[in-house]
Amino acid sequence: MHFIIFIFILCGFSHSGLSQSCIADTYYSQVGVREATGRNDGKQVELYLKSVGLGKGYAWCSAFVRWCFDKCGIKTTINAMALSTHSSKRLVYFKGKFIKEPQQGDVFTLYYPHLKRIGHTGFHDKKINDKIFKSVEGNTNSAGSREGDGVYVKYRSYRAIYSINRWIEQ
Repeated sequence: MHFIIFIFILCGFSHSGLSQSCIADTYYSQVGVREATGRNDGKQVELYLKSVGLGKGYAWCSAFVRWCFDKCGIKTTINAMALSTHSSKRLVYFKGKFIKEPQQGDVFTLYYPHLKRIGHTGFHDKKINDKIFKSVEGNTNSAGSREGDGVYVKYRSYRAIYSINRWIEQ
């Protein structure tokens, strides 16, 4: 056991580094999942929804995020509402300002003025530059809708998002 711990220390691994890797591996493994009938259903979509205590038929972007964290053994308070992925204590980016450098596995939110609330969430995967980042998100589509049909890799503008939150402890 001491030998394994020594290897992790020697190689520069940390718990957060392993967690980031697990989260990224998990969400990338889901890219290509699609709803069965376009009504928030299908075997995998229903597993995401089950992670937040819901059955088929509900919006599932937040459930996808929660399911990925659960798969990696990371405890969160994320529930079925996208709002639950936003936390003032976990902010990395908020309303156009970087507080910390975003990392793989952080969680972004989108605010919809017509809803007067946060209405979509997903994973921040990689900062491309100060304007664009790569995301992986569920319940979206190729156009970036918040009511899509699957898990997609997207490119989003930092200016269009509300917040980025860090759920993996540093």
